[in-house]
Amino acid sequence: MAPRRAYWKGSLKLSLVSCPVALYPASTSVEKTRFHMINTETGNRLKQQMIDEETGDVVEKQQKGRGYEVRKGKYVAIEKDELEAVQIESTHTIEIDSFVPADEIDKRYLDHPYYIAPEGKAGVDAFAVIRDAMKDKGRVALGRIVLTNREHVIAIEPLGKGLLGTTLRYPYELRDAEDYFDGIKSPKISKDMVELAGHILDTKAAHFDPSTFKDDYETALKALVKRKAAGKSIKIPEPRETSDNVVSLMDALKQSLGGKKGSKPAPRRAASRGGSRAAKKAHRSAARSRKAS
Repeated sequence: MAPRRAYWKGSLKLSLVSCPVALYPASTSVEKTRFHMINTETGNRLKQQMIDEETGDVVEKQQKGRGYEVRKGKYVAIEKDELEAVQIESTHTIEIDSFVPADEIDKRYLDHPYYIAPEGKAGVDAFAVIRDAMKDKGRVALGRIVLTNREHVIAIEPLGKGLLGTTLRYPYELRDAEDYFDGIKSPKISKDMVELAGHILDTKAAHFDPSTFKDDYETALKALVKRKAAGKSIKIPEPRETSDNVVSLMDALKQSLGGKKGSKPAPRRAASRGGSRAAKKAHRSAARSRKAS
């Protein structure tokens, strides 16, 4: 049974219609294998300490504070009450500002997903009205929510009996794609190559099914820990040798489509045409000989 401890509680408001709701994190990393830093001689867990990088002294908890680097090595200290003065007051209300088509939301902006469920029985009707109206219109609601003292834009859409809320990144949090794509060359690719690649895509066509996702590294980690805990030896595999063979793109495409790795490339068309012409010439010579006799 999944834990039902709400991450946030408040109201979902659409104009004059509102209902109490609760947010629950839709993702978790609890099942991932994690390691702790230990002393390899004693087997004891290590504890981290904060060290003054100039004096090398250990800094106690009550001495720690926040600072912003205004220039190299120069920090301005920000007090806790000063931070509280600029924090947005948590209204505990998700105010819906607009409804947009789902396909207009750039996937790069998607951040953290949350399940949104009605809190208590009082607002179930209003919750269902807002949810079903979005289903009918095929739209995603954009609203604002305060989480951990920061305001976030949140995209809300129907999901089964409930709603899925996904916080969105701000534009300043995204890097410009042109910085990475601008230098990509535009080579001339033959139509045959594109068609071959298209055929390969067709052979691997499927539907999105997350149940088929397998985390092979996580499985290997669990097996490693289990074997080590049982006192068994761990065999370190030999490094793989990389092949220096250069295969032409066209041959690689043909081999991929055939599904036979390392198979011989198909004969060139020119050679096939040459063999065909020779056969036709021999046939014509034999016919003339029969006619002459």
